[in-house]
Amino acid sequence: MAGGWSKDGAVQDQIDASVKDAVEKARNSLPSGPSLTHCEECNAEIPIARREIIPGVRLCVNCQSAEDGKTSLESFNRRGSKDSQLR
Repeated sequence: MAGGWSKDGAVQDQIDASVKDAVEKARNSLPSGPSLTHCEECNAEIPIARREIIPGVRLCVNCQSAEDGKTSLESFNRRGSKDSQLR
């Protein structure tokens, strides 16, 4: 049930849009193109099994783990705060 100026199902529409954006962002972050034989960061050889499983791989496992640790989840608040709606 929607209240105020929002239409019925507006909250679910916001949730669906957030999920769609997150999936699109994840897909865009996937590597593409030919796989490298050696890591871009440390120049270690990338095993052939990793190159075959992940097309476009550019980093070895250790460097990829370090890179994944740096990545933060960014989200967008689609609902806006009550204060922003009163201004």
